Amino acid sequence: PIFGGCESGMAEYGVAEYWEERYTRDPEAFDWYQRYSGLKELIGQYVKKSDKILNVGAGNSRLTEEMYEDGYKSIDNIDISETVVRAMADLHKGTMATVTWRRMDVLDLGEIADATYDAVIDKGTMDCILCGENSTANVAKMLAGVSRVLKDVGVYFVVSYGLPDNRLTYLQNDAYG
Repeated sequence: PIFGGCESGMAEYGVAEYWEERYTRDPEAFDWYQRYSGLKELIGQYVKKSDKILNVGAGNSRLTEEMYEDGYKSIDNIDISETVVRAMADLHKGTMATVTWRRMDVLDLGEIADATYDAVIDKGTMDCILCGENSTANVAKMLAGVSRVLKDVGVYFVVSYGLPDNRLTYLQNDAYG
């Protein structure tokens, strides 16, 4: 599935209950848009292996596992679904000691201290929020939080189905640094 412009029937991507039900019904690993192998070169240009990374809307993607295998050791994963967070934490228990999974809504990153991360990776999360109600206000809320938890020279790495000009209208805001 692709998000595109949130055609009819896709609005559920912006609703937490949709994700809880999806991960309960279908626990198989799924990578939206691209696997790590398709992003490895680009991520490597902007994210150092020593960086502290936040993966927002991590889901049950293999991205973190594959990045870890490639040398990225400090990755915190958040997702709105308690079901997927529990499943991923159980799946990787004892195998990736420097990687965490926790349930958190990307619209409220208040539990995370300012300037904690060198990089935030968003693979489809902005697109999901754009499919929900109050999408513009919610994307602004998410981006304000992402900006706050990023270090001054931090990188926000976005993988989106949206056209660059469209997504840049959200990202090019002086308030986000």
